[in-house]
Amino acid sequence: MPSALQTKPELLRSVRLWLSVFLLGLILSGLTAFPLEQETAWLASSLETYPILPDSITLWVARVHAALLDTNLHYPFLAYGTDWLGFAHLVLAIAFIGPLRDPVRNKWVLQFGLIACIAVIPFALIAGPVRGIPLFWRIIDCSFGVIGAIPLLICIHRVKRLEQFQQIVLTLNPADFQNDPPTAFR
Repeated sequence: MPSALQTKPELLRSVRLWLSVFLLGLILSGLTAFPLEQETAWLASSLETYPILPDSITLWVARVHAALLDTNLHYPFLAYGTDWLGFAHLVLAIAFIGPLRDPVRNKWVLQFGLIACIAVIPFALIAGPVRGIPLFWRIIDCSFGVIGAIPLLICIHRVKRLEQFQQIVLTLNPADFQNDPPTAFR
């Protein structure tokens, strides 16, 4: 199925747009790792006020919030672990500035990001049961990997097209045009 994007500037704009969507997700998930106690309070209160989800989910969120309250009251230093989680998301976002600037040259960062998104799934499915995380929550965790992979796959596909543009330019050699070289080589 041919892409509607045919020119190098169109492809570059598209890659940068999809990469910006991915970066926004990384930054938001990083920033939301810091105020977990407040976020779970809001979520638990909302689910209690507006019971749109199954009771098992509402009870799980309330339990998580209670655990965070108790932990932060008695062992606040444990929150430092989720602070580092948030920090890691923000640092990873910085790594994706390279592909924003030059997606072809930094294609490896996109591939690394895709591998990380794929790795979310076995990690959640293996570590989740060990930590007593309910299946529905592990599926939510897996969805972050799947959702994150979508813009990266689009970017990788379009970067391959951008590489073709560069290869076309790089393979022109003035010696191949003995009588009349292209204007760029005059």
